[in-house]
Amino acid sequence: MIARILVGLLGLGVVVLVHEIGHFIVARLMGINVEAFSIGWGKAIWSRKIGGVEYRIGILPIGGYCRMQGEAEFRDALTNQKDEIPRDKGTFYGATPLRRILVAFAGPAANALFAIIVLSFVWGFGFEVHTLSNRVVLASEIDNAGTYPADKAGLMTGDRIVEVNGKPITNYQEIQESIAPYAGEKLKIKVDRSGSRLDMDIIPKLDSDTGAGKIGVYFWTDPIVESVEPGSAAAIAGIRPGDVLLSANKTALRNSVDLSMALKDKPTELYVQVERNGITSDKTLVLSWPDKSSADLGIDFMSIRFRTPRLSIPKALVKGTEETWKTFVLSLRSISLLFRGVNLTKAVSGPVRITYMVGDVAAEGFNTGVGAGFSALASFLALLSVALFIMNLLPIPALDGGLIVLFAFEFFRRKALHPKIIYRFQMVGTSLVFGLLLFSLFGDILFLLGR
Repeated sequence: MIARILVGLLGLGVVVLVHEIGHFIVARLMGINVEAFSIGWGKAIWSRKIGGVEYRIGILPIGGYCRMQGEAEFRDALTNQKDEIPRDKGTFYGATPLRRILVAFAGPAANALFAIIVLSFVWGFGFEVHTLSNRVVLASEIDNAGTYPADKAGLMTGDRIVEVNGKPITNYQEIQESIAPYAGEKLKIKVDRSGSRLDMDIIPKLDSDTGAGKIGVYFWTDPIVESVEPGSAAAIAGIRPGDVLLSANKTALRNSVDLSMALKDKPTELYVQVERNGITSDKTLVLSWPDKSSADLGIDFMSIRFRTPRLSIPKALVKGTEETWKTFVLSLRSISLLFRGVNLTKAVSGPVRITYMVGDVAAEGFNTGVGAGFSALASFLALLSVALFIMNLLPIPALDGGLIVLFAFEFFRRKALHPKIIYRFQMVGTSLVFGLLLFSLFGDILFLLGR
């Protein structure tokens, strides 16, 4: 847990640091003096002045900051409600409004560029994908919670979804990617049912907890054992990779979901019939439930694994740009869902939950392999960078987008704004951001209590 949190803090810190580097570079290019640039926050454990800039390393390895000349005088003018903000040459407010707009935009732009570079590296080197087949199990057969969009569309357990809105589908991950962003929208799907192709219309239902569209299907996995965790109940019972589980507690197993149903009542013993090299035998698994939600079964079933090809530098850059744009569009769609009945305490992540998620994604990836770990972590940081790009450009006072609006107004007005106007503008923004932070932290606490 501690290791995951530390990795999460470092990952989140990298994204924030990239943002500040963007401000720093463009400020220098615009002739604005930078007084201090810090990697990390808090008391400096190292500092050195180079070229008029004090470079620091803070004791807290979380992001950093870029302090430009004139910001202290600006805050003093706002706090004391003076009639004029100092606008000396080389200071932030001494620069023209257009230059200040470029500096404010540079932070989010750096995050977008970072996402493109990271995703270009990921696709350039290639990465391993672990997923499941495009064959599905109807959720309505499992949880008895009513009719889902899949039922209304005419899907049946065992069907293979082979196309969504003209896009070919080969695995379950592609089903999720093609369904999740389109809650409430009609999609055209093609289904393979025992060799016959069927056309269906389906409208994903909005999941209020996640903001994703769902149609009510689980993945189908044949009950063929791929690996067994040493010391687990399955290992002790003598189950080996390659075994086929035929039944559990006298119930025939068609897929892994059937096994989950056999475990629904949390039995302490599981009687399974196993086929190995054409010979069947009975095994007894003695189960414990360490976290009350899952047993120490220790079985992984056969999954689909493939590696994406390595791409040349030009092709990797094109792919990285395409994936960044796709993430940008999906992020905008996700924001729009916040106004359509989503449970905000669960769907909106604050800094605590994001830190946990970064560490969790990295840990899960590294459990598969070093390359997979770096690939998963890099992809998630790219996602965070795009999110930071969007959020910071929202026209909210105290964010970069709010500053851009303020400076644009000053540019077209051709007259400096009175400090009182800026003060009130900033106070409104600070209150909004602080309120959102408190709300998201409340959601984070509920999330952690539910872990």
